[in-house]
Amino acid sequence: MKLSTYLKDKLYAFLIFVVYIIILILFLIALKLTSSIIIFITVFTVVIFSLILLYDYFRKRKFYNELLDKLNTLDKKYLLIEMLLEPNFLEGKILYDVLDEVNKNEHDLISKLKKRQDDFKEYIELWIHEVKLPLASLTLMNRKDKSTLRVLKELEDYVEQILYYVRCENANNDYLIKEWDLDTIIKNVALRNKDDLLALNIDFKVDNCNLKVLTDSKWLEFIINQIVSNSIKYKKDKDAFIEITGKDYKNYITITIYDNGKGISKSDLPRVFNETFTGANGRIASSKSTGMGLYLCRELCEKLGHKIEIDSKIDEYTKVIITIYKKDFYNVTKK
Repeated sequence: MKLSTYLKDKLYAFLIFVVYIIILILFLIALKLTSSIIIFITVFTVVIFSLILLYDYFRKRKFYNELLDKLNTLDKKYLLIEMLLEPNFLEGKILYDVLDEVNKNEHDLISKLKKRQDDFKEYIELWIHEVKLPLASLTLMNRKDKSTLRVLKELEDYVEQILYYVRCENANNDYLIKEWDLDTIIKNVALRNKDDLLALNIDFKVDNCNLKVLTDSKWLEFIINQIVSNSIKYKKDKDAFIEITGKDYKNYITITIYDNGKGISKSDLPRVFNETFTGANGRIASSKSTGMGLYLCRELCEKLGHKIEIDSKIDEYTKVIITIYKKDFYNVTKK
């Protein structure tokens, strides 16, 4: 709070004081006091008034400056009241009490909303697990009908997306970081997609994936499966292939998933990890995209401490690189 701003706010007080000084001087003159006494009383009154204003300004400035500074620096604005000391002037106390009451009400509202959200998530997870049973039964019943199996697999993938999306915010409660065999994870992905790979005549290549990766197998399998599913969905009409390559570096391992499919346009590429972004391919595909697959891949990679990057050229290729750091990397960064 600037002194000029404070003084402008006190303009009414100055006007009243000026009127008071004029009346005081006229009263002293009427009493026939000497000019020196009149000047002394006038100056003394002005000094006292100025000291009162300055004292009021400085005690208020400390509180309001602290209020604004903390408001600008806090990420969670609702914690503002908890960071302030109660002021020693009336207007500040009123403001402090109002903020405190608003803060309490907001905490109550957040608690209710969080409980409602948790209940909804719990219901969705339960619903998904219930849906998986009839889906598995339908898969067994139609195991000889390839077209029906493809539809059921696509439906199962969408159901799984919903499950991971619901769990995404609390993913740390659902994963276990340890060393897993990368080739086993990739074999599981290949098995999940084998019917599509065979039916669509897509060559699935795996190179140098006999590696140990520090991750959670379930989450990484989901991430790779989402990328492979996209490669299948946007495959080339002829001679289509998907190639997964592992590379072992000093502090990290990379998994590169490369396909020679339709590719992604230059304008769409910066936004492919955005939530619900479908892009040109997703809008024209025979099966419309939800735009959630790559978004979930990025979110889960961040929570696992991995890095995901994508490069593509329209009608030529798409390349996704997942970087998984080793124990030595985390040990060095902690020092």
